[in-house]
Amino acid sequence: MNTTNAIEIFSTQDGQAELQVRLQQDTVWLTQKQMGKLFDRDYKTISKHIINVFKEGELDRNAVVANFATVQFEGEREVERSIEHYNLDIIISVGYRVKSKKGTQFRIWATQVLRQYLVQGYALNQRRLQEKQDQIGKLQQAIRMVSELPERTTLSSDEASSILKILHEYSYALDILDQYDHQQVAVRYTQSKEAYRLTYQEARSQIDRWRQYQQAGALFGNEKDDSFKSSIDTIYQTFDSIDLYPSIEEKAAHLLYFIVKNHSFSDGNKRIAAGMFVWFLDKN
Repeated sequence: MNTTNAIEIFSTQDGQAELQVRLQQDTVWLTQKQMGKLFDRDYKTISKHIINVFKEGELDRNAVVANFATVQFEGEREVERSIEHYNLDIIISVGYRVKSKKGTQFRIWATQVLRQYLVQGYALNQRRLQEKQDQIGKLQQAIRMVSELPERTTLSSDEASSILKILHEYSYALDILDQYDHQQVAVRYTQSKEAYRLTYQEARSQIDRWRQYQQAGALFGNEKDDSFKSSIDTIYQTFDSIDLYPSIEEKAAHLLYFIVKNHSFSDGNKRIAAGMFVWFLDKN
């Protein structure tokens, strides 16, 4: 298997970091030696970071490591040996840990590109959403007209007033979707001061209380692996002592996303994710 130059980091003319990846079978695989060349660090440093990734439960070794037959020269002999290769998930994890100029370039690129997927949770289908723009625009206009009625006339009941308020809030939601479509959504009005730090033990106790209250059965909240604990640990990750998710709201949003994405439980993943999201915000 030839993986030479499978990944290259370079700088564009405007000083931005770019990453060029050559995929094989929908992913990319590198040896520790190749990762050392990629991030300009020696074999021992790369090996230490990989060991820590598995030790901290960030990734499952069985899912990210594979053995491939590789031809190499030992003296004058051409020998085929089975060597461990690591996929893109662990390459990214090591890239966030290593300290070097290449590692910095990699993190710049990852912040520019990958963070969009972490925050948004999915890649937007631009074409299908664009087809709905005219319908969304007309609906927004109608809702705004209706929402202005309380300012121009006296309504006959509190119920009618409440309905119009809901419509007005719905219009705001459509505005947010439109900003999302044009990549103009900004994170504002967030709080960075924490009153409560979530622990795995307390979260686990809360899930057990929900199971009992809902009489949800033994499969509800049954952990299939360590990914739920990893989800909690991840929202408190830092880089150079700076929180990757600095606000309470960002931590809550990513907690919800990670729990759903990791599908940590035999049953109740979405209910637990939503419950943890609300519970975490309430605690703070």
